[in-house]
Amino acid sequence: MVVRQRLAPVTNFGQPRSRVGTTRTSVLTTLEETPNASKGTDMSDYGNPPQDPNAPQNPYGQPNPYGQQPAYGQPQAPYGQPGYGVTPDYSSWFKRVGAYLIDGILGTLAALPLWIGYGMAIASAETVTNADGTVTTTMDDPSATALLLILLGAATSLAFFIWNTCIRQGRTGYSIGKGALGMKLIGERTGQPIGAGLSFVRQLAHIVDSILCNLGYLWPLWDRKRQTFSDKIMSTIVINQPQG
Repeated sequence: MVVRQRLAPVTNFGQPRSRVGTTRTSVLTTLEETPNASKGTDMSDYGNPPQDPNAPQNPYGQPNPYGQQPAYGQPQAPYGQPGYGVTPDYSSWFKRVGAYLIDGILGTLAALPLWIGYGMAIASAETVTNADGTVTTTMDDPSATALLLILLGAATSLAFFIWNTCIRQGRTGYSIGKGALGMKLIGERTGQPIGAGLSFVRQLAHIVDSILCNLGYLWPLWDRKRQTFSDKIMSTIVINQPQG
């Protein structure tokens, strides 16, 4: 940067103003640019650590204080679920059997009217011993009360299955039994509950588990992911995660 300073003309004392004796002085001052200025370094960078010239630059001119962030559009692990590359905590076969028993007991209680009505129908049966020693059992038509209880029990049992196994488990990952033992049913690829519809289809897929002497139900004993055949068909896993 060049600064030029021009001084006003000096007139000798007692002499008329003229060009004679007039001294004009030009001062030329040159300030050389510092090496940092030639490199574009600003004083605002004072105190900041040196930056790697090969590192990707932040478009806003400031270093990222939080480290490397995932690129936009890259999949991230769902909130509350194991991150990518982390092995999930699969639930053991014994815990799954415990959850199945809890749900089964509650389902039986929901069908209690059905069992009462069925018992009343059996109680109305008559057993007759014939002259030749044979026994004949005849059952009268069930009473209206017994028939009503049977229908009511069938309805409550079906409603409990739809709510607990399909809707509740499908939306949250927890049936009552799984929630009591701290287990959650999720999709293996998404890490999220599979929804009511797929939860119902998964129950239908348990038919495959019953083939070959219920081998599919025993498969989690030695399977690495603790999956039944229906889990493999539906791409689902059961993990240890207490209900929040």
